[in-house]
Amino acid sequence: MNPWGWVGMAALNNAIGSLMLKQSRVGAPPGFGGLVLSPWFWGGLCFYGINVLIFAKALETLPVSAAYPVLAGLGFTAIALGGAWFFGEGLGWSQALGMAIVVLGIGLVARR
Repeated sequence: MNPWGWVGMAALNNAIGSLMLKQSRVGAPPGFGGLVLSPWFWGGLCFYGINVLIFAKALETLPVSAAYPVLAGLGFTAIALGGAWFFGEGLGWSQALGMAIVVLGIGLVARR
């Protein structure tokens, strides 16, 4: 697989992990007790772990100075879209413009 594909897969796993952590807190009692008993919490941790493994694979051939900004930008965009889709979080024109700028920046960073 193309190393940038690994970065994209890692970003997707990062986004899924973050959305699962958010779900673990929806309607949950405050405090750490409800957190550690939530299957959403443990699922999120698993996706974060998978993210690390996949990203390490990408770093076999990509410079970290290019791969990490792409990972972060893609993850940010996927989380913002997922938050709007699954949790009804606001996604106005300024967020959409910001994501477009991030995607443009990702293209510039990934370009060699």
